Amino acid sequence: MSVATLDPRTALIVIDLQKGLLALPTVHPISAVLECVSGLASAFRRHGLPVVLVNVTGAPVGRTETTLSVKDLPIDWADLATELNAQTEDILVTKKTWGAFTDTNLETRLKKLGITQVVIAGVSTSIGVESTARQAHELGFNVTLALDAMTDTNQEAHDNSVTRIFPRLGESGPTKEIIAIIDGANRPK
Repeated sequence: MSVATLDPRTALIVIDLQKGLLALPTVHPISAVLECVSGLASAFRRHGLPVVLVNVTGAPVGRTETTLSVKDLPIDWADLATELNAQTEDILVTKKTWGAFTDTNLETRLKKLGITQVVIAGVSTSIGVESTARQAHELGFNVTLALDAMTDTNQEAHDNSVTRIFPRLGESGPTKEIIAIIDGANRPK
């Protein structure tokens, strides 16, 4: 898996790196994921590219076999991780579904900025990250997935997304490779 290029107008979308979800057990150390995401966010900001920080504060309606009661969650559950170093110019999106585009103004905001590609990172790989990647792909954005900047609570679910789903939605690669492209090593002129 390798990232060939990034469009000149690319945005970073960080999914659900918030206090309540960071407390869950994950298949990869969350500290390493946060370090990778922080590096990506710094590179995007350094080059004046948008950083989108997404949190989730609810759940979609409808019956499921597992439910999450948001009214029983701690008050700071949806607060973004401090490691993200949120800046005033960052785009903040609050969602109530798995994907960051459903019932939010994210698509409109990105298209107003001329964004044609998104790099996606965060948690959980098989839920918020995959859903957002599917939606971005369906909306016509080029999609890149930062594999070491994401994790899941289930190894099989993570592996399924990475090996079976992501190759059909875009390109995948490590944070270091994506940052090198952003910094100009392989960026188209």
